[in-house]
Amino acid sequence: MTRRPSGGVTHADAVVVGAGPAGSAAATFLAQAGHDVVLLEKERFPRVKVCGDGLTPRAVKALRALGLDDEAEGGVEGWDRQQGLRMYGGGVVLDLPWPELDSWPSHSLTATRELFDETLARNAVKAGAQLWEETEVTGPVYLSGAHRRVAGVTYRRGSAAGGTDATGTIRAPIVLAADGGSSRLAVQLGLHRDRSRPMGVAVRAYYRASRPLIGMMEGFLDLERDGELLPGYGWIFPLDDGLLNIGWGLLNTSEHFRSTNYRKTLDEWVSGFPPEWGVSKETMVGRPRSAGLPMGHNRRPPVYKGVMLVGDAAGMVNPFNGEGISYAIEAAALAAEAADVAIERRSDEPLGAYERGVDGAWGSYYAMGRMFVDLMGHPRVMRFCVEFGMPRRRIMLFVFRLMAHLTNTQTRDNADRVIHALERVVPAR
Repeated sequence: MTRRPSGGVTHADAVVVGAGPAGSAAATFLAQAGHDVVLLEKERFPRVKVCGDGLTPRAVKALRALGLDDEAEGGVEGWDRQQGLRMYGGGVVLDLPWPELDSWPSHSLTATRELFDETLARNAVKAGAQLWEETEVTGPVYLSGAHRRVAGVTYRRGSAAGGTDATGTIRAPIVLAADGGSSRLAVQLGLHRDRSRPMGVAVRAYYRASRPLIGMMEGFLDLERDGELLPGYGWIFPLDDGLLNIGWGLLNTSEHFRSTNYRKTLDEWVSGFPPEWGVSKETMVGRPRSAGLPMGHNRRPPVYKGVMLVGDAAGMVNPFNGEGISYAIEAAALAAEAADVAIERRSDEPLGAYERGVDGAWGSYYAMGRMFVDLMGHPRVMRFCVEFGMPRRRIMLFVFRLMAHLTNTQTRDNADRVIHALERVVPAR
C-alpha cells in the first residue's frame, strides 16, 4: 500500500530510490519474491517525464514480465499499438514492419511517461511494495559508520510537498539506486559518469494534427545543420488520444552537440513538414522539454558498496537507438534476482551475479553501439550510410533489427547469424 513516511527509523528488506521504470520494476519483482520493499519517489504521481513515449517490442515483452498483459497488448485506454516503423531519409520513405521472431512481440506501443510511470508504480504497490511519494532521499546510511557498505538511506519530505514535515532513515540490507541519469545517490557514493561513453540529448513536444493515423511509428534520418547530416534522428510517435509526440535527439559525437539550440531546431524541422499533415508550432500543446540520454553503461560499476545501480542511474540507454525503458526493466529483473539470493544468504557475494548478468545480456551489444556512435559522429559517414542504405530495403531491414536489438534466441536467419557473431567477438566492456 502507499504510505506516508512518519519519520524515525524504518526497517525493510530492500529500499529502492526512484519510482521510474527501473525502480518500480525492481520493487515489483522483489515484492513478488516475498520481500518487504520500500519504493521512494521524490515527486507525486502523475508526474511528467521527458521521453519519446515509444515502447519497442523489447519493451512490450518487459511489460509482460511485469504482469501488465492488457497494457502490453494496447488494450487499455492511453496505450496505442503500432505495427512497424516508417523511415524517412535520403529522399526515400520505407515502411518496416516489426519482425516476426520467436523471442519478441511483433508490435510496439506508445503511452505518455505520465501514464506509463504511474502504471508501473501502482503495479509495484499491487505486488506488495510500499510506495512513498514526495519523499526525497538525502544520502546513504553506512553499516556501523564505516564507509564500506551501504545499509540504507536517509530521507526528507521533498519540495513537492511544500516543506519538510518528516525526516528519517530506512535501514535495509539491499539498496537500489534508480534515480535517473544524474543519480544523486550514485554521485554521493563517488560514482560519476564516464565521459568517454556516449551521451545524447533529446527534445520533444506534443502536437495536434489533422493527418490520418497510419498505425506506425515514424523515424527521420535527414536532420541537418550547416549542410551536414546530424548523428541522431527525429521521430513522430502517435498517442492514444490523438496527440503526436514529436522530437529529435543528437549524439555527443557531433561537433554541434553543445552549440545547437535544440528547441529552435525542433521548430525549424517541424515547420518543414508537409502542410497536409497539419502540424506546426501553432498546433503545439504545452511547451518543448529536453533531457539527457546516458548511454552505453556510462556509470560503472553497477554494484558498489552494496548498492545496485539500475536503469539510467547506470547509463543503460541503448547507444544504437536511444531506448532505455526495456533495458531498465530487464536490469531490474536481474537486480531483483541477485538481491533475492543475497537476502536469503545474508551475503553480498550473490550481488555480483547482477553485474555479470547485465554484461552477459547486452554488454557486447552496447560495446558495438559505442563504436557505431563514434562512426556516426563523422558527417560524411552519416551521409554515406543514409544515402547508400535507405534505397536498399534488405540492408535497412537488417539495420532495423540491429538497432532495435531484436534477434531470435536460436539463430534462424542471416540477420541472427551476423548479429550473434558480432556479439561473440566484441568484448563486453
